Amino acid sequence: MPIDPENLPPMSTVEQLGDRMGIEILTMTLDEVVGRMPVKGNKQPFGLLHGGASAVLAETLGSTLSALHAMPERFPVGLELACTHHRSATEGYVTGVARPIHVGRSTSTSEIVISDEQGRRVCTAKLTCLHRDTLPPTAPQPG
Repeated sequence: MPIDPENLPPMSTVEQLGDRMGIEILTMTLDEVVGRMPVKGNKQPFGLLHGGASAVLAETLGSTLSALHAMPERFPVGLELACTHHRSATEGYVTGVARPIHVGRSTSTSEIVISDEQGRRVCTAKLTCLHRDTLPPTAPQPG
C-alpha cells in the first residue's frame, strides 16, 4: 500500500545535497512530484546550468516519487539515471516534474522533465530505483 504524502517518515536531520542546491519540493502525489531549483549557484564555468545539477534535481524528484510508492515497507535507492540535456538555462528557476513509468514491488522507473521559466524543456531524465527491504545501516531509522 503506498504511503500518504502527508505522512512521510523523517528522512534525515543531516543536510542533504538538495538543500545545498536550493531544491524545493512544491507538490507530492502518487502520480506526480514537482520541484524547482535556482539556476544561480548551480552553473558550470560558462554560466550555464550545470548538467549535474539537473541530474541532482531529477534524482531528487524521482526518488521522492519512488519513496511515496515503496515506503514504509521498502526503501528506494537510485539504480540508474539517464539524462538528456536539450537546452541551457542561465537564470531564474528550473522546474522538474516526475511521473511514474513503472511501479513494481522491487523497482520503479520515473520520467522527469525539467523546464525553464518559459516552459521550454531543458532536460529529460529517466530514473530507476531499487526498492530495498532494509535501510542501509548508516541511514536514520524511522520512529
